[in-house]
Amino acid sequence: MLTLAELQPTIEQNVRTALAEDIGSGDITAELIPASDRAQGRVISREAAVICGCAWVDEVFRQIDPQVRVEWLVKDGDSVQPDQVLFRLEGAARSLLTGERAALNFLQTLSGTATVSARYAERVAGTPVTLLDTRKTLPGLRLAQKYAVSCGGCRNHRIGLYDAFLIKENHILACGGIAAAIATARRNHPGKPVEVEVETRQQLDEALAAAADIVMLDNFSIAEMREAVAHTAGRAKLEASGNITDETLVSFAQTGVDYISIGALTKHCRAIDLSMRLL
Repeated sequence: MLTLAELQPTIEQNVRTALAEDIGSGDITAELIPASDRAQGRVISREAAVICGCAWVDEVFRQIDPQVRVEWLVKDGDSVQPDQVLFRLEGAARSLLTGERAALNFLQTLSGTATVSARYAERVAGTPVTLLDTRKTLPGLRLAQKYAVSCGGCRNHRIGLYDAFLIKENHILACGGIAAAIATARRNHPGKPVEVEVETRQQLDEALAAAADIVMLDNFSIAEMREAVAHTAGRAKLEASGNITDETLVSFAQTGVDYISIGALTKHCRAIDLSMRLL
């Protein structure tokens, strides 16, 4: 799981980018308010959710005005109910209003990801499977969304194209076969995990013979998945992907595969409805 300490440089960059595109040359509407005016505010959730993104909110107001005080009543990973107060803030009225949209954008988007992840994790609770995210993330928010996935109770697949191999159909064709692709991977980057995507039982055998660490079973039926688990007998970790719906998720989880990867954890999330009101 990514830690906030590891994420801090990313959080700072995420916020700098968000504020630059939002504020530009200055918040001309906030300038209608006298600079000396102070205000208090609170943010509530208008729906049930799992919260994620507190550090991004803190960083928004830190970069805008370090004198703004943010008091959290929840933390990342907490479940909240409609109309629950998430945090209170106090400071220059201009600063609170300038930071409002950027802060809520981060909080509602990451909470949306955490909420979807929690919903999926709850559905397979009691089975041995681990749910994984994918690289289908919002551009620029890869690490933020993967952190949110873990706050929701699922786990991260590879972070990018650099930390693990995922050898797919086109890689296999270009390399001249599964065995050749795995051998080259081991030679080029010893110690990096090697995963191979297969579509048939024959390809599964080739991947096992070449000692893949993980084999992704792409679009296997539930029956084929069970057969693959029995046939593999622990020689490699197995990951299910494709052809998995809300209706079939639990059935796939019960086949005995080690992992199920779900792009919907990050790409189908809906922002949580939040509201900020000055007091």
